[in-house]
Amino acid sequence: MQMIERFLADGFVKMESAFPAELAERGRQILWQQIGLSPEDPAGWTKPVVWAMDHSGSPVFDQAVNAPALHEAFDTLVGPGRWVPRREAGVFPIRFPVNPPDDDRGWHIDASIDRGDGTYGVNLRSQGRALLLLLLFSDVGPDDAPTRIRAGSHLDVPKLLQPHGEQGVEFFELGPLVEAASAHRPVVHATGRAGDVFVCHPFLVHAAQEHTGTRPRFMSQPPLLPTGPLELDRPDGAHSPVEQAIRLGLGLA
Repeated sequence: MQMIERFLADGFVKMESAFPAELAERGRQILWQQIGLSPEDPAGWTKPVVWAMDHSGSPVFDQAVNAPALHEAFDTLVGPGRWVPRREAGVFPIRFPVNPPDDDRGWHIDASIDRGDGTYGVNLRSQGRALLLLLLFSDVGPDDAPTRIRAGSHLDVPKLLQPHGEQGVEFFELGPLVEAASAHRPVVHATGRAGDVFVCHPFLVHAAQEHTGTRPRFMSQPPLLPTGPLELDRPDGAHSPVEQAIRLGLGLA
């Protein structure tokens, strides 16, 4: 299947019109109200990033993240019964064309393990994260702070995590390691239209970038939660594409 082949090779698939653009427009209206700003008043845009969260209780975000096309992709890439349905679209780092930009643009992978000391980490079985989702709630062009993706970088991460067991590696410690290990990978920008979704391997190395356009960028970046840690040595060999990619990175497949 083309989706699986691209996912294994690149670490992500772009799903165009995964949810209706009309839902994205309604979602933006809710978020504008939440942050107390207006699309018609650029004078109020004084921060390069304003963080918002889907906690409105509106069905808009629920419907977006549970679009049938996305559920089919989750089943294909993670496996039926191996992921937990989301009820909201997560956190929105809303990026504005404001200088200077935030100092939050380093290469990294997202962390999901609460290490119990105020820090978060990542382990080889990607505890707490089956996929990373980038849901575009606005059109995102090359100048609109699209997320940068190092295509194929998900294959560089497993060997970095392998020696660290279930505790994994702390987020800030891991950042420079994944940046160096994936420096040879080509960079792809997560551009698209409102309603597009980038479905990403949890080990895909990515980074924010400066907004040099004119329109604020609305995108959420939630994890898809697994029902349990990934299994890299299934007796029946029924590894999901997410698991297959980790095995590829370890040289096991």
